[in-house]
Amino acid sequence: MRELAFSDFWYYLPVMAVICYFAGCFNFAVLIAKLHHKDVHKLGSGNPGTMNMSREFGLKVGFLNFILDVCKGGVPALISFFLFRNYCFTGTSFVVSDFTRYFCGVFVIIGHIYPVTMKFRGGKGIASTLGLFWFSLSAENGWFALIGLGVFLLILGYIAVTEWGSMGSLLGVTGFSLWQGVLFFVRYENMLANGWVIATFMLLLTLNFLTWFAHRKNLVRLFAGEEHRTSVRKLKKGKRGTQNM
Repeated sequence: MRELAFSDFWYYLPVMAVICYFAGCFNFAVLIAKLHHKDVHKLGSGNPGTMNMSREFGLKVGFLNFILDVCKGGVPALISFFLFRNYCFTGTSFVVSDFTRYFCGVFVIIGHIYPVTMKFRGGKGIASTLGLFWFSLSAENGWFALIGLGVFLLILGYIAVTEWGSMGSLLGVTGFSLWQGVLFFVRYENMLANGWVIATFMLLLTLNFLTWFAHRKNLVRLFAGEEHRTSVRKLKKGKRGTQNM
């Protein structure tokens, strides 16, 4: 493991932040809707995300949108993992890629939720955040890819049973972040006061804050008993498919 001094590293941070932010600004839901000659902001809830796309165009289109958003959140983190996995910060045993993965991820999610290219009217960041965690954890251990897939299936099962799409998605994000947090806690239990360790845990908390805050209206409606149910059965064809029957 090679040492990397902060003086030789700091300038990567603004570069990664800008690149990842604008990567997050690219919204696949907007592109897919345009291919269908529609404006996603005028469809359903107006949210350019997987759930709204599924409601409007069916599960196949929604699943495509989900996979693309998952990759948008995961690929930048994966690139930073391979760039910095063999480095630790000078004087510590903290692996640089443990920080950069989630630093990149935070800015992708900020770009997705608050894209300057769409007047800051973006999605809610769930799929990209789940992809970030899935790719990041799988980069550490290939077996985690299968466990992550199991988590996705549990989320889908929860939504299918309760029909609470927003809550199921948020619980998935929180579950992934707790999983990663426990791994980091065990890995760095002897240096928890280190600034890089603290900063990395703060990034995990930030990811949860961003996604939960983006769903604040959904949560208010949910607790008030007014949240729209998400029926997986009804999503199969979507409104477009239903109208063509």
